[in-house]
Amino acid sequence: MTDFSYQLYSSRNSPPLSATFAMLKDLGYRQVEGFGGLYTDNAAVAGLRGLLDETGLEMRSGHFGLDQIEGDVDHVVNVARTLGMTHIFCPHLAADQRPGDAAGYVEFGKRLYAAGAPFRDAGFAFGWHNHDFEFEPLADGSLPMERMFEGAPDLTWEADIAWVVMGGGDPLDWIARHGDRIAAVHVKDIAPTGECVDEDGWADIGEGTMDWAGLMAALRKTPAELFVMEHDNPGDAARFARRSIAAAKTY
Repeated sequence: MTDFSYQLYSSRNSPPLSATFAMLKDLGYRQVEGFGGLYTDNAAVAGLRGLLDETGLEMRSGHFGLDQIEGDVDHVVNVARTLGMTHIFCPHLAADQRPGDAAGYVEFGKRLYAAGAPFRDAGFAFGWHNHDFEFEPLADGSLPMERMFEGAPDLTWEADIAWVVMGGGDPLDWIARHGDRIAAVHVKDIAPTGECVDEDGWADIGEGTMDWAGLMAALRKTPAELFVMEHDNPGDAARFARRSIAAAKTY
């Protein structure tokens, strides 16, 4: 049975963090995934370590901004080791920092892979977490994600499947062609058109339009080790966590 994780960003608007950890433990989650806002200082990291010890949850993966990854390697390594991470992911690139053409994305792939070298050397898996822009065609018709992979042939991928769909991609095709890169998966769902507008169009797992039964069957044939529940803007994080793990256990 899959040990599902939970991206703590989903509960950023539902403090306190201690209540979130207790809720996740009670629902049967075994893991959580961290994000940059949780690692603000040593005291925050120590607090997270305490919550992990108290609840028995693991934090095997975490998101760190590119500025941290490139500019503060020692801090990232210290946070990751303190919290027991095995996987470090770069989660996003702001619109004003994105390359403007295919060649630029090839170079960004090279840059990202080079930035990951000290973390791979330290024993961590390192990779990229996608959004939608990587699947929107460039002027030459190619896709940023293809060009990034061209620049970084061995880059690990945390595949956010719903964002692939939002960008116009076919997730089963991407899994078939690049599944060997997938070390982790973001499990999220898209609401039917016009629904859940107050939650930015996202849905609890099993309540939306994604064929998660079929997707999980395909993803279990990849090296993916981590399956992370996420909702970018849930109106009720506890409801999302409860419904989603109940649905995911049936896939």
